[in-house]
Amino acid sequence: MNTVQLWFAFCDEIADPDLLADYRRLLTDEERHKEARFYFARDRHLYLVTRALVRTVLSRYAAIPPQDWRFAPDAHGRPQILNEDSAAQRVAFNLSHTHGLVVLGVTDERALGVDVEHVSERAADLQIAERYFSAAEVAQLRAAPAELQQARFFEYWTLKESYIKARGVGLSLPLQQFGFDLAQPGAVRIRFHPPLLDEPSRWIFWQFHAGTDHCVAVCAERGEGTSQLSCTRVVPLRGEGPLEYAELRSFL
Repeated sequence: MNTVQLWFAFCDEIADPDLLADYRRLLTDEERHKEARFYFARDRHLYLVTRALVRTVLSRYAAIPPQDWRFAPDAHGRPQILNEDSAAQRVAFNLSHTHGLVVLGVTDERALGVDVEHVSERAADLQIAERYFSAAEVAQLRAAPAELQQARFFEYWTLKESYIKARGVGLSLPLQQFGFDLAQPGAVRIRFHPPLLDEPSRWIFWQFHAGTDHCVAVCAERGEGTSQLSCTRVVPLRGEGPLEYAELRSFL
């Protein structure tokens, strides 16, 4: 499968108590206990929808009932599939969520990272950029018109997060040692400092807006042939349809 398939669940649209009860029945006892420990109802709801999305979508890729998927974190806290089914072991997935939206990315036996951010929930922080962005990114951010800095901050942030997640080593990866060049409209370039020992040709990126509030970035290891992106809006156990989105840029 040389396609990266993204599945979007908009949490605020999923409120039917009977449906949520069906979701809860898919969870393990440990997951139900974890859901109950969240203090805020919004966080409990996000967790429940997230787990239902993961379980129901992964069952599209292997003949495993949603309630039978089993996971364990790796050394960096990233969930790994424990099921010994051969199709399940070929699945690579990555998950991201923010206020109002959960995004699950799925592909086949290659590194994958997905990040989504709610771009109007908090203000861009140039001090954070100076601490975590490369010098070139900070310079481009500061050079952007003031009215565009909010959007540009999150464009950099989601791209950097998607790459970190694709590498699978967490924040042990120095954020200042790689950077994105967004100067050319519709395109994204990545540059690495020598200590990282990585090559831009290894990766492909996409970035787009899902609705007015969410910026999404995807990083995938290149496969053979042309990689494609597929986006589906889904209500787990209920229905699905195409996602309308505004593409910002892809790898050049």
